Amino acid sequence: MKYSANYSQLVMPQDTNIIGTLFGGKMISWMDIAAAKVAHRCLKDVTADTIVTRAMESIEFQEAVQMGEWVNLKSNVIAVGKTSFKIKVEAYAERIGEEKRLACSGIFIMVSVCKNEDGSFKSVEHGISLK
Repeated sequence: MKYSANYSQLVMPQDTNIIGTLFGGKMISWMDIAAAKVAHRCLKDVTADTIVTRAMESIEFQEAVQMGEWVNLKSNVIAVGKTSFKIKVEAYAERIGEEKRLACSGIFIMVSVCKNEDGSFKSVEHGISLK
C-alpha cells in the first residue's frame, strides 16, 4: 500500500531570514509536519498512540523561497521498519505566473510510540507493510 500526503504553507514576513528569503529552520519544521502527516495516516488502524521524529537525513536546499510564495510539500513513505517509517519530503515553491520549482528535499525517519503509565513513551511495532 502506498502512503502519501500533501501540505501547504504561505511564506509570511515572520518566516523569513535577514536576507528576505524563507528561513531554513522554518522549511525544516514544515517538512517535519508533512512527514508526520503521512506517518499518522499509516497509523490509522494500529495500537500506537502517535508518531515522533527520530532522525532527518540528507536535507538539501535547492532554491531560495521568497516571501509571498506558497510552499507545497509532498510526503511519501518509501520504507518501513518494525517501529519506523522512512519518509521522503519534497518542498516545491510556487508563485503566480511561474512554474513550481523544487526548493528543498529530505528524508525523515518517524517512529511509532505508545505512552507508558508514567507518562514516558516507548516505541512500538506498527505492523505496517508497503506491499
